[in-house]
Amino acid sequence: MKKRLFLLLALLVLLTGCAGANKEDRGERTLTCTLLIECETALQSSDLDGAVRAVLPESGVILEQSVTFAEGESVFEVLQRACRDAGVAMEFSDTPVYHSAYIEGIGHLYEFDCGSGSGWMYSVNGEYPNFGCSRYTLKDGDAVAWRYTCDYGADLGHPGGQALDE
Repeated sequence: MKKRLFLLLALLVLLTGCAGANKEDRGERTLTCTLLIECETALQSSDLDGAVRAVLPESGVILEQSVTFAEGESVFEVLQRACRDAGVAMEFSDTPVYHSAYIEGIGHLYEFDCGSGSGWMYSVNGEYPNFGCSRYTLKDGDAVAWRYTCDYGADLGHPGGQALDE
């Protein structure tokens, strides 16, 4: 009886000690990035349909938050999880040619809602990568912004303001 009680107590101490270990105790780092989703250019566009305009936030900011992520996660994975967790609609299609996801719409605002040169573009730390969001692996402290463009990025300060390769 004493042996069983001792084993039970030892097991309880072991389980309690393991449960209290956090990521830092296990040698894992908590990685974070900031995420901004905004559509200010769409709100300024005369091409935007009134019904779509009515569902967008007046500020143009659809989502802005700090997000934790695991090592190796992509911009797409963080966007998808953050939108799901915040209840923000997001649609994408897989583009096998580019080995990446293509963002069709966020927050009920879709590609071509403001003309043929409109859609979603992402930047990391102020730079617009010239490849798909599934292929960009995030680093701790990155600042990710998804912005809606009405003119191939020219209205966002992207150099060239022309169609981009994915």
